Amino acid sequence: MDFGYVRVAAVAPKVNVADCEFNAAQIVESVNAAAAQGAKVIVTPELGITAYTCGDLFHQVSLLEAAEAAIVRVASATAHHDALVVVGAPLRCGGALYNCAVAMCHGKLLGAVPKTYLPNYKEFYERRWFAPATVLRQSVATVCGTELPIRTSQMFVHGKLKVAVEICEDVWTPIPPSTFATLAGANVIVNLSASNEVVGKYGYLLSLIKQQSSRCRAAYIYASSGYGESTTDLVFGGKAIIAENGFVLAEGERFATDGSSAIADIDLQLLDGERMVATSYADSQPQAQSYEEIPIGLASLRDDDGTLLRSIARHPFVPSDETLLSDRCEEIVNIQVSGLMRRLSHIGCKSLVVGVSGGLDSTLALLVAVRAFDRLGLSREGIVGITMPGFGTTGRTYNNAMALMRALGVSIKEISIVAAVKQHFADIGHDIDCHDVTYENSQARERTQILMDYANKCGGIVLGTGDLSELALGWATYNGDQISMYGVNAGVPKTLVNYLVRWFAQEGFKADEQARLTLLDIVDTPISPELIPADEQGNIKQKTEDLVGPYELHDFFIYHSLRFGFSREKILYLCERAFAGEYDREYIEHWLRVFYRRFYQQQFKRSCMPDGPKVGSVSLSPRGDWRMPSDASIS
Repeated sequence: MDFGYVRVAAVAPKVNVADCEFNAAQIVESVNAAAAQGAKVIVTPELGITAYTCGDLFHQVSLLEAAEAAIVRVASATAHHDALVVVGAPLRCGGALYNCAVAMCHGKLLGAVPKTYLPNYKEFYERRWFAPATVLRQSVATVCGTELPIRTSQMFVHGKLKVAVEICEDVWTPIPPSTFATLAGANVIVNLSASNEVVGKYGYLLSLIKQQSSRCRAAYIYASSGYGESTTDLVFGGKAIIAENGFVLAEGERFATDGSSAIADIDLQLLDGERMVATSYADSQPQAQSYEEIPIGLASLRDDDGTLLRSIARHPFVPSDETLLSDRCEEIVNIQVSGLMRRLSHIGCKSLVVGVSGGLDSTLALLVAVRAFDRLGLSREGIVGITMPGFGTTGRTYNNAMALMRALGVSIKEISIVAAVKQHFADIGHDIDCHDVTYENSQARERTQILMDYANKCGGIVLGTGDLSELALGWATYNGDQISMYGVNAGVPKTLVNYLVRWFAQEGFKADEQARLTLLDIVDTPISPELIPADEQGNIKQKTEDLVGPYELHDFFIYHSLRFGFSREKILYLCERAFAGEYDREYIEHWLRVFYRRFYQQQFKRSCMPDGPKVGSVSLSPRGDWRMPSDASIS
């Protein structure tokens, strides 16, 4: 299965000004290299057949004839490749000259797309030589005696692949032509460009490409002139960029003297899903213009060699860049804090009750609560941290809970649940040596009862600690830790909770070494509800990930199934590649089955989950992002 992936390439070959034969040879060489890697769409720079900086030479008949011959030469030399190749060249039509992109496949010229917007300011002077597409009145151009359609309103199509063209300046305009092309169904935009280098311009260009690909829910392939263009007044760096839905997938090296290239696998399924979910895309389609679909004639959309040329993050909720991760943690905490502040101020509450276990989730909730109280100007003593030792509580988690609460200066309350749960077992006739679900859930519900009743006693509310991953798996006791007055961690997946607590340790406790070490030890503590007695050495015996599977796998499943709606086969395909060398296929398949089974069976717990802030692109709130019947069949 191709899973919707199509390999595409942007190439910026070396050029010689007005040397069409040399330029054609360089284009063919670059196309050969990209096609050898399986590229199905290959884009070259604007006016790459002649070079962009020919100036008044564009009015020389000999150059224009040489350009047409070079187009045919490129088509013939690349005919054996199963790829759509797009080259830039000047074409005469109806007594005017147009700056065009020429599409070809299997040696056949498919069509020409003229440039719509011609820059004629500062260093640009294109209207001296070219006419804009808006004045074109003929529908056919001739290249060495071969007729081909010429118009902006055409796209090149094979199956689900629909490619539209714009040229350089087009993307810098208020309404780029690609906007209308994508509303007409195009999912890949190619841009043949000749953008010169100016300090700071590349970053701005990247932002334009990312924004346009995001607005259009499309892939964007950009190739720009490079080494060999005239440097009389300008320098061209040879840019090659592939973006998809707001993210750059690949970039070529700028200022490379032997040419630049970028190659990546774009995901048409992802783009189709994004358009389906974002109903504003469909709402905008009445503005679409009519486009003619030109068949490309590819043999296939993918030559699957087993590789996938795109980055697959093991932890998709966690940025890999350290600076970005730190900024993201700050932003997430501010979202959580702001949500809690508003809830507290709205109900006039100055007291908050938090169950503090010494684990990751309750630690994050407590840290957020402290920051919210500080910003509201409330005393931290209004936060009551309650630790409730039970049958499985270990010294490590108990000591960390106490140390953390002392370091934060909150009110501390210790209430053992042992006696109450034993009495409850006697009341319902349960054998205390039977460590089943009754044994575990009775403890969780007793803790919740204590938290709720103590909140009533002090006029406060209970702050929930459960995270997004636990909600997805239903790893919470119904009418136990599933319930609170505000679930501050509800939008935070487990893998991200880990980094948030670590971030607090590094950024918030630089002057308190003991508190910092406590937080780092909490991060390193095995995840556990501690509902089963510890082992003979007093260590945690019940480890959550032994029971439900690695959270890093489940967060991967959550992201790709809920964010993009991918099939389980595609998720398995991606996960195998993301975790190659760590987890084998059989292991991943096992926990993927567990994920789907638990996710579908446990929806009833999410249907009545408390309020809590959304912090990322995935949320399970029954009032917002995720509305699912509790008795849906597993897909």
